[in-house]
Amino acid sequence: MNARKGPSTIHTALIQQRYYGSKKSTIEATLRHIAEAARQGARLVILQELHQSEYFCQCEDPAFFDYAADFEADVAFWGDVAARYGVVLVTSLFEERAPGLYHNTAVVFEHDGSVAGRYRKMHIPDDPGFYEKFYFTPGDLGFEPIDTSVGRLGVLVCWDQWYPEAARIMTLKGAEVLIYPTAIGYLECPKHRRDELCEKENTPEQRSKMLEAWLAVQRGHAVANGLPVLTANRVGTERDPSGMLGGIRFWGHSFAFGPQGETLAMASDEEEILFVDLDLGAGAEVRKIWPFLRDRRIESYDCLLHRFCDDSKRI
Repeated sequence: MNARKGPSTIHTALIQQRYYGSKKSTIEATLRHIAEAARQGARLVILQELHQSEYFCQCEDPAFFDYAADFEADVAFWGDVAARYGVVLVTSLFEERAPGLYHNTAVVFEHDGSVAGRYRKMHIPDDPGFYEKFYFTPGDLGFEPIDTSVGRLGVLVCWDQWYPEAARIMTLKGAEVLIYPTAIGYLECPKHRRDELCEKENTPEQRSKMLEAWLAVQRGHAVANGLPVLTANRVGTERDPSGMLGGIRFWGHSFAFGPQGETLAMASDEEEILFVDLDLGAGAEVRKIWPFLRDRRIESYDCLLHRFCDDSKRI
């Protein structure tokens, strides 16, 4: 791959916000943030996972599939927004591909409003409060970087951030930065019933471990691949519509790590715009010193194509 030409520093904004109670009010807040980011010179703007709505995957309710019916209209809307503010915009939308077939889809827009590319979330969780397998079909577009006017973006989504394979493949295909729209936080314990397991897992010590693990795995992707990593997470507490769980308090802490894992910027647990000057050329220099890609023993990795390495005939 040829070396990057021209300016490599991109003024970037990660928008970390809460849900405002409705799609209309939430989008109005997002537009205010995008306008401010553009006013401060951002050329790349990154929104959080499923940024138009509440995080509806806390329960399994078929009514929420209606949110995906507006996918094409949403794509047109956010394309107009990107063009209006002249920014490359990373969005996260609920896609209805066909009846009964839905995806958690990141759509990236060029600064002229055209669609630069899209990525369908590949790894789908199914945990208490994060029942995404009910809603989303695993992606089938693969791990393909998206070429834009600001660089080649390796866009992944939330649960993908725990998988080094996804980050590595994006890197091997020439991504210059890894980007994760995200919705992650702490499960709140139900107030109407005693849940000893929930209380045990939500001590300050356990919550700190969860947050640090989330940061550490993504810092590892930056180091192992010699790439910056950007993550935009949501904030605020959202109730479980079913009332069975206590809701989620999203922990924010959106961040930018450099290609050696250094912290370039990190947000609080409150709503804010996190700005960072992203040097997309820094990774090339780091890889000259830490040539991890050179020293990979690719002839010895066949086992990775199996579910577990105890039996090469089963997956």
